[in-house]
Amino acid sequence: MEVRARTRYIRIAPRKARLVVDLIRGRKVGEALSVLDFTPKKAARLIAKTLRSAVANAENTQNVDVDQLYVKKAYVDEGPTQKRTLPRAQGRATRILKRTSHVTVVVDER
Repeated sequence: MEVRARTRYIRIAPRKARLVVDLIRGRKVGEALSVLDFTPKKAARLIAKTLRSAVANAENTQNVDVDQLYVKKAYVDEGPTQKRTLPRAQGRATRILKRTSHVTVVVDER
């Protein structure tokens, strides 16, 4: 019974979020949350929130034992990019890309 939670349009670059997601893939939920709590990155907070949502979804819809859950899949997809311009010297402009991410966490029972 795999249960999924997805957080979309997070204002963090997918490359940065993937570094954190790689830390929790395949771990038990309690262990994964501990790792995320002690990871000093912005993405860790956002991914922990998504993981807690997946656990709550599993608990409320499938009536599974939370202690038996593990992170089956966790991945980060690229969302839409906001484009901004920054004025530069001699009338030029530089483009700034503000990237967004879609985080998906799938938990399953062992």
